[in-house]
Amino acid sequence: NGRLVAEEEDSAARLVGSSGRQYDLLALGAHGLGRQQFSQLGGVAARVLRGVEKDVLIVRDQQPLTGGRFLVCVDGSSYSYKAMKSALELAQEFGASLYVCSAFDVEYHHVVFHNIKDVLSYQASKVFKFEEQEELHNNIIDKGLLKLCQANLKRAEVMAQQFPDVPIKTQILIGKPFQVIMQWADEIKPTLLVIGRHGAHRIEHTELGSQSENLVRLAPCNVLLTGVVGVRPEDIPWIEEDGQAGLPWAPEAEVRILRVPPFAQGIARRAVEEYVLEKAGNGSPPPTVTNKWLDEAIQKLLPTHMQLIMGIGSAEEIALAEVKAGEQMKATKVQGHDTDPEPPVPQIETKCPVTGAVSRRPRVATDPIVWTEEGWQRLQLVPLIARPLARNTVERFARNHDIWRVTTHVMDDNKQAMIEADEFDVDTMMVMFTELRAKQIRAEAEGKDALSPEMRAFIEEAKAQGITRCPIRDIEEKMEKCPVDMKTVTPGEAKRAIEKLLQ
Repeated sequence: NGRLVAEEEDSAARLVGSSGRQYDLLALGAHGLGRQQFSQLGGVAARVLRGVEKDVLIVRDQQPLTGGRFLVCVDGSSYSYKAMKSALELAQEFGASLYVCSAFDVEYHHVVFHNIKDVLSYQASKVFKFEEQEELHNNIIDKGLLKLCQANLKRAEVMAQQFPDVPIKTQILIGKPFQVIMQWADEIKPTLLVIGRHGAHRIEHTELGSQSENLVRLAPCNVLLTGVVGVRPEDIPWIEEDGQAGLPWAPEAEVRILRVPPFAQGIARRAVEEYVLEKAGNGSPPPTVTNKWLDEAIQKLLPTHMQLIMGIGSAEEIALAEVKAGEQMKATKVQGHDTDPEPPVPQIETKCPVTGAVSRRPRVATDPIVWTEEGWQRLQLVPLIARPLARNTVERFARNHDIWRVTTHVMDDNKQAMIEADEFDVDTMMVMFTELRAKQIRAEAEGKDALSPEMRAFIEEAKAQGITRCPIRDIEEKMEKCPVDMKTVTPGEAKRAIEKLLQ
């Protein structure tokens, strides 16, 4: 409906990006009349790419699409599966064959480990356990990334089943994504590269993903950059599990593995099972993962500090960590009660290190925070290993708000501030629920009541109010059906979505 006319590049880019015209695809040449010898992308094209959220076709040559080879990249994000859908539709329309790849990078941590080893002495390397940490990456992280790529391609194959006339070939690429994609493109010579504007690690408010930008600039063929309009986080194809049955776990070992954060639990569980199968063999019946096997696997796969962070270290190591946490908590100053009136001028007692004389002076910003008895008692509800972190979080909130005394009211304000800042998310809720499940399994294994008196009283009170289900369990079961991404919405929107989900 008319040409877009502008006097210079910035105006042209803004005009294209904000013209208000209704279109589905913007096609433009990679270069203009002023192309320079070493230019990868023209000025207008580079600017337009950042301002347009719809699909953009960057034209570099005159190769026909009919009967060509289309290359599409998937990384597990909804953006990449929109690109996959567009590639399938175009391949069917033009009778093209489709090449699908998924890439993961194992090079970075190898380079880091080798560089650190080069500058540390042999003794220092042993202290920091770099060999064990590199083994951790090799045995768990690399294998986990490989499984993710396999799942990405499996989803792509599920989508391709709706386009039976489109020949499809899949490939896992290992290395820097844009680098290995370029290498594969050099091998198969595609006529069209289809990529999403963003990937799985999109940073909020960015206009173009780094891998996509590199590919748009470096790809020798035409590039279709699919936009973000209409893309929803849940637009990821569902696939069946691989069907590999896991090993049975003893209750005490199950309790410990449940302490692993949810995002890493599957990888950790599989790594332990592979270790057991390697040592015990896959007989009939299959071996059971016991505490003994778990201890051996942990010592082989995880450095000590990682065991403590993930909560699956030995009893002795956890006890030592608790002793250290207790020592840190001794520095906490506890004085007074919530109901004590606040003095007009807060003061602090000081003691002369020579004479021992005690005097008082007005407080300054660097003086330690004071906890009331009630606030201190509430802090004791936090597990000892995590208690210093919880204390420091509350005290940091107090200092930021010029508060010198932590009461239970201040602790409530801190919690509300974290909620409003969206620092509590569904993952945190799931961790709390997993801890409760772990306690229940432990109690059942010991033949005890799986619920504490406090929890049972809470449940009875809830029943008396007509509540007959567990919202957290419902969330866990229905999370995949939730229509919003909890990490991209406000707390109010998340609350409304959860309420609607549980209706």
